[in-house]
Amino acid sequence: MATSVPRRQGVPPTTSRPSADHPFPHQQLGQNAPPAMQEALYRRIIELPGITVGRSLVSLPDARAFHLDAKLAHGPRSAFQRGTEFAHIHAAYDGSLHLTLPPALYDRVLETGWGEPHPVSGTMMLFGPRTGDELDIVWGIVRKSYHYATTAPVEQSAERRP
Repeated sequence: MATSVPRRQGVPPTTSRPSADHPFPHQQLGQNAPPAMQEALYRRIIELPGITVGRSLVSLPDARAFHLDAKLAHGPRSAFQRGTEFAHIHAAYDGSLHLTLPPALYDRVLETGWGEPHPVSGTMMLFGPRTGDELDIVWGIVRKSYHYATTAPVEQSAERRP
């Protein structure tokens, strides 16, 4: 799977920094996605096959979580936050998402400034889209998260020796 993600423009947004000793929500505090961009992203996500929107099993009650139908949840355990929840979008005052990503894409999102790891769980926080162009990039990353959750890992076959 290609991991081409362009560099995000501007400085990273301010975020909250929870810790194991001081647990509180990991949120985007600045450069928040306009509500129209958040809703456009939400509408795209719910059109993916096998998605049920519900309460997050790992986030605040106002987050909208994307749970995958068990019949489609073929990804590795690391493709899910809990149960079949692979992503959730935070409330409108925030607009960021937490989602699971394959390792190469996780690294690319960090390198290009589109997100940061949750300080405790390591789950990627993807910054909310501020423009239509950013919406398309964020949507592409979310689709790759979905693909990660729906695709069975390729088993490594043992090398045969003569």
